[in-house]
Amino acid sequence: MGQCQPPENVQRGAEPVEASLVGTRIEADRRPAVTRQEFRDAMARLGAAVNIVTTDGPAGRTGFTASAVCSVTDEPPTLLVCINRASSAYPIVTANAVICVNTLAGDHQELSNRFGSKVPPEERFAIGEWRTAHTGAPLLVGAAVSFDCRIARVVPVGTHDVLFCEVVGLSAGDAREGLIYFGRRYHAVTAGGAE
Repeated sequence: MGQCQPPENVQRGAEPVEASLVGTRIEADRRPAVTRQEFRDAMARLGAAVNIVTTDGPAGRTGFTASAVCSVTDEPPTLLVCINRASSAYPIVTANAVICVNTLAGDHQELSNRFGSKVPPEERFAIGEWRTAHTGAPLLVGAAVSFDCRIARVVPVGTHDVLFCEVVGLSAGDAREGLIYFGRRYHAVTAGGAE
């Protein structure tokens, strides 16, 4: 888990792209012709851990299911979470500026479905056992691991914001299985493989 440093010239196809352009938008005429549905179908083949991202604070308590979570760097410990700006959780998450990323265990499918539904926030927390993390965000007892975070930076991209979150606390559970989403279905996985 190291940091990637862009080279002086980054090769994209046949044309070199100057390092100063890394991270900038590509003009529309240079974008590949990929439809929204093609992209969604391809993303269904990208297996990912299932997480419940929670927050609590002056703006209220809420949470949502997310698979768009990944490590950024270990110095300082930082991860990213993508959230749709149209989500009911969005204004609460961004106003509180703290989250807990609870990576689900293999038996947490019902929790994932509940937090991914239109169920009101207070009803989402009616199942599962919760305690309060250092930041005040709800931490799921029995999660494979929980990352207690402060939102350090927000970057808008299309319909979503990318939240860069500094990890201020960890809680590793004793789950023997993790939950991933692949092929539009849940799969419980162990260190030895899928079951």
